[in-house]
Amino acid sequence: MPNGKILFAALLHLCIIILKDDTMKKTALITGANKSIGFETAKQLLALGYKVFIGSRDKERGQKAIDELNAEGFDDVEVIQIEVTDEASINNAASVLSEKIPHLDVLINNAGIPGIFPQEASQVSQENIRTVFDTNFFGMIQTTQAFLPLLKKSNEPRIVNVSSDLGSLGNHTNPDYDHYDVKLTAYCSSKTALNAYTVMLAYELRDTNFKVNSVNPGYTATDFNHHQGPKSVQEGAEPIVKYATIGSDGPTGKFFSDFGETPW
Repeated sequence: MPNGKILFAALLHLCIIILKDDTMKKTALITGANKSIGFETAKQLLALGYKVFIGSRDKERGQKAIDELNAEGFDDVEVIQIEVTDEASINNAASVLSEKIPHLDVLINNAGIPGIFPQEASQVSQENIRTVFDTNFFGMIQTTQAFLPLLKKSNEPRIVNVSSDLGSLGNHTNPDYDHYDVKLTAYCSSKTALNAYTVMLAYELRDTNFKVNSVNPGYTATDFNHHQGPKSVQEGAEPIVKYATIGSDGPTGKFFSDFGETPW
């Protein structure tokens, strides 16, 4: 009987060690996660037991987000300073994260900007288009490429590129689409380009364990749109989390919203 108690105590101690061991946890990096949908996505992944890294271009704002999450009982979260339009910042973030964890399971390219309004196709400035693409498209690609080596060390790597139904050419060629007449050329085009990259990357990685998808959070009330959207940040984050955590039988190279597959 004493031997049984010793064995039980040893097993209990081992379980505690395993639970505390970060190498056993799934890990996620979310860019632009110090506020809005990115912040809520972090919270939902933390609730699922992930170790989350808040990507923020401003370290103080990132730490403020960490403090808020800590106050809500979420402890396994850290800030990673990253400016997705700055190659040196991206590479430094990848280096820092590589020293912290053995692998990255989830990359969520959430950082994005709307650009200056309005954006009529006949009048939108080159500067406006280039600024939007630097963050929404080129920054997303640079970030993805920098973290691919760490993702490849995961058994189930997942990449979610946060898109928008405004990036759907299928929607924009449909007169019945709710936002058919929207004048956001720079923003819409950047998300269409993001979707194209999703397809190309998913195809390249088709014979691996990667799952790469574009996800539309929907018209969500954030400071991005002056809180005009009908969806809450909780609702907006849900489809992102869904496709960030899909199993080995899940889809890849697709474009999803909370209602299902979205036309390209």
